[in-house]
Amino acid sequence: METAFQWNDSYSVKVSAMDAQHKRLFDIIRELYTAMRSGHGKDVAGGVLRRLIDYTVNHFAAEEKLMKEHGYPSLAAHCAEHRDLEATVVAFKKDFDEGSKAITPELMKFLQNWLTTHILTIDQKYSDFLNSRGVR
Repeated sequence: METAFQWNDSYSVKVSAMDAQHKRLFDIIRELYTAMRSGHGKDVAGGVLRRLIDYTVNHFAAEEKLMKEHGYPSLAAHCAEHRDLEATVVAFKKDFDEGSKAITPELMKFLQNWLTTHILTIDQKYSDFLNSRGVR
């Protein structure tokens, strides 16, 4: 699974600011995965999950602002997808903080699927649209 959290060009949305932010999301999730694999998941998980949530919220806001500025026609659906993803991660963090959840392979699989599926399917939809408006 470790390679699942490695950036490659297939994830590029051809918008440099968004690609840089996506790479940072990969880095944060890989950090959580590495900690879990080395037996330190619980020690660092709370902080990493908090950073993941904070960074995700900021990234989604930047992405939505960019799409809004350029009149992206599927903005509402894209925003709804973001809210669903945020709610899931925030709920997991709450359960983790209360001690009812642990950093598990299932969580890592969710994060992998979330990150890769969202970028490869949802975010790729705005790539050509923004590129056609000169956003690179």
